Amino acid sequence: MISIATPVGSGSSSCGYCSPPGERRAGSSFKKAGLVASRLSCGVYQKMIDRGWRRSGTYCYSPDSRRSCCPHYTIKLDALAFKPSRSQRKLVNRWNRFIRLGDDMDIDQSSKTAPPPKQPPAFCLISNIHLSEKAFLPETEMLRHNFEVTLEHSSYTDEKYNLYVTYQTQIHHDPDKTPIDFKCFLVQTPLVHEAIPYSGIPPGHLPKHTLAALGVIDILPGCVSSVYFMYDPKWEKHSLGKLSALREASLAKEIHDAGVPSMTALYMGTYFRPVRPPISSANSMKRGYYIHTCAKMRYKGDYSPSYLADPEDYTLHPLESCIPLLDRYHYATFTQPEHSLESPADIEVSGSENVEGMVEGVQAIYSVQRKALSLIPVTMTRQWEDAHDREDILSCVRALGNDLAREIVFHM
Repeated sequence: MISIATPVGSGSSSCGYCSPPGERRAGSSFKKAGLVASRLSCGVYQKMIDRGWRRSGTYCYSPDSRRSCCPHYTIKLDALAFKPSRSQRKLVNRWNRFIRLGDDMDIDQSSKTAPPPKQPPAFCLISNIHLSEKAFLPETEMLRHNFEVTLEHSSYTDEKYNLYVTYQTQIHHDPDKTPIDFKCFLVQTPLVHEAIPYSGIPPGHLPKHTLAALGVIDILPGCVSSVYFMYDPKWEKHSLGKLSALREASLAKEIHDAGVPSMTALYMGTYFRPVRPPISSANSMKRGYYIHTCAKMRYKGDYSPSYLADPEDYTLHPLESCIPLLDRYHYATFTQPEHSLESPADIEVSGSENVEGMVEGVQAIYSVQRKALSLIPVTMTRQWEDAHDREDILSCVRALGNDLAREIVFHM
């Protein structure tokens, strides 16, 4: 399956993570390399996020943490080894009781005459996470609320868009969102659909319901990757964001158990440590980033065992061993701590690059005839002759690495 993308090179933008609510930090302090993907196989995108890339719609970017005001670190949860903590188990059980009993969940009238159980049953995440869902319960069971979860391809509806606007306005103080913004950010995707042997969550749209929350995820060969989560603020007291993370961890394990042995992890966005404590913790929740100095975002680190990817060689390191370096440095490397920095680097460091070796085997589209592609080495394109365009190509290939860049055909 061919993957096609257009390199847009290195760039910079204002930072929304160390800014006041609803504002962007002045200047262009967030540095990144990027590409616009017209199609990506799930396997190729898996390799991209393993190297620190993320996507926003069809735009994919790789943060340049050395030069950015707020370094980003990919965080990965081992879903197979994950065991919910006591507080996480209580959260699931509290939600399940709410669905059964409603606002009177602390007063279970039937339990007053029933003898106390000898011993509570052992908590199983996969079993307990579904105990609130109508599809997993006996038809005779009476519930105060009917709660249903569906798994479907990304799509636009007015209901989803209205939930997005409500969430952005009330939680992030960011009201100026149009339907096009919503589609470009959360509906459009370059990923080519690939079937998986899993049917645990009913597909399709719920016919009569109130949409309480919406999670956007990518299901890849080796992980469930969190993209974004939003909820109706009237349900805020139920910590739906934390429940969603538990559901996503459970989903990864369920897919693994259904016959996909490579599915082992939940990618929870990126671990993000700002240069100073954010003025608004709610504002810091945008795009799934973990804020080290923000208590409201530390829940991602509470899911264990979690690992951070080194920003230079992308090897994984236990989160707890990374914290001292993150506390000490602005930019931290875990494999070679001596590369850590106390402030952002002024310039992009490329060293004495072997440019020819870097782009060896990287191809671009020369022509398309009758749906057949003719390819040429990227060094033979007219864009390679232009210094600006050539640097865009090199910036993208640096972030991808030669092996991965060879799996993507560039469309200039």
